[in-house]
Amino acid sequence: MNCPKISIIMGIYNCADTLDEALESIINQTYTNWECIMCDDASADDTYNVAQKYVDSYPGKFILIRNENNKGLNYTLNKCLKHATGEYIARMDGDDVSLPLRFEKELSFLMNNPKYSIVSTQMEYFDENGVYGRSYMDQIPIADSFVHGTPFCHAPCMVKKSAYDAVDGYTIDKKLLRAEDYHLWIKMYSAGFIGANLTEVLYRMRNDRNAVNRRKFRYRLNEVYVKYQAIKQLKLPKRKLIYVFKPIIAGIIPKKIYKIIHRISLSKNI
Repeated sequence: MNCPKISIIMGIYNCADTLDEALESIINQTYTNWECIMCDDASADDTYNVAQKYVDSYPGKFILIRNENNKGLNYTLNKCLKHATGEYIARMDGDDVSLPLRFEKELSFLMNNPKYSIVSTQMEYFDENGVYGRSYMDQIPIADSFVHGTPFCHAPCMVKKSAYDAVDGYTIDKKLLRAEDYHLWIKMYSAGFIGANLTEVLYRMRNDRNAVNRRKFRYRLNEVYVKYQAIKQLKLPKRKLIYVFKPIIAGIIPKKIYKIIHRISLSKNI
């Protein structure tokens, strides 16, 4: 049986309190041919030491590297990619949980459907009080899907390494902060790679219920920039430019109203 290696890339930053749970969820995967590459992005807490514990306990399975200064997720994930030896690249964040069948099911999909280079899955959102919402991404995103937002959940994705290599990984640019994955998918689709989303929830994202209220307006401007790039690079009709302004509208809606809209959109899919 062909059991290709999966390289898990993790940018870890100030997640000492949650990293154990995240890494244990990798160890508990039903698919076992993996390596996990963690890059500590100059954490101010005990994140590096928690990660080192797993390097020592599981020789050859965990690799730990470090940025001397905080560089951001784009740079950090690209650094992880340089150490990756697997045919497939999986993402994971240091405060989330991968459900046990995640790698097995994502890999099976990519191997059985060779026309696809990207696969992601639905996510549940949780905090200290439990699960409060879930994602629902289109099963087969097309170019037109990009005007509505990122078509794949980034943290639970698995991608052929050849697709990452073809587009030179993540683009490092301040205009892409908090939208690095959105831009990555644009590059991949522009290069002819396509993907799909599994309908099953295989990932849990730890997320403060009020986090949306703290999203800075400049990151919404970054999303405007990336939406414009989607329309331009994917050669979508100019009438789609109207969608470019959606993040700005979201940013000027009173926070109380936006919070209600956001909560409804998450909870309706539970």
